[in-house]
Amino acid sequence: MKGGAEQMLFKYILIGDTEVGKSSIMLQFTEQNFLTNHDMTIGVEFDSRSIDLGGGVTAKLEIWDTAGQESYLSITRSYYRGTDGCFLVYDITRRESFEHLPRWLNEAKQNSANPNLVLMLIGNKADLEGQRQVSKAEAQAFADSNNMLYAEFSAKNAGDVEQAFRESARRVSDVVRKNPRKPSSSVKL
Repeated sequence: MKGGAEQMLFKYILIGDTEVGKSSIMLQFTEQNFLTNHDMTIGVEFDSRSIDLGGGVTAKLEIWDTAGQESYLSITRSYYRGTDGCFLVYDITRRESFEHLPRWLNEAKQNSANPNLVLMLIGNKADLEGQRQVSKAEAQAFADSNNMLYAEFSAKNAGDVEQAFRESARRVSDVVRKNPRKPSSSVKL
């Protein structure tokens, strides 16, 4: 790139039912760590990490992990604004967390105010294959029908957590380049 490296800033939000592993996904990506006993998120938690997207482009991902309880929805809705990427997370061993995805998808679309929001469906807890209640084919069909990226992994075993963030960040980068936005989204270094 002329003028040096390009630093992009993307805001992400992790949404889904309580105890599907949103906090574990964020912790695994930002700190390469997994806590067996993680306190339930109250409101929102925040972390960030920069990644190299190649071609002289670095993306800093600001990640907002939201509480999955209904009682926190009015608080967490304000964190959707300005979001570039959204991970809709369900637990492959809890069918009801998958069945609630249409509601979460609606929340994201209504509250992000971004017509180009990059959505990624995440099936977490793949290390518990023997307890699976949602097939990969069913999840892929949901993702396809809603124009979403799809990944399944275990935040506990690290799995493809890194790859999911990289894939979605590349998509966000492509979207931002095709649909320019406020100047602060990309800064030349």
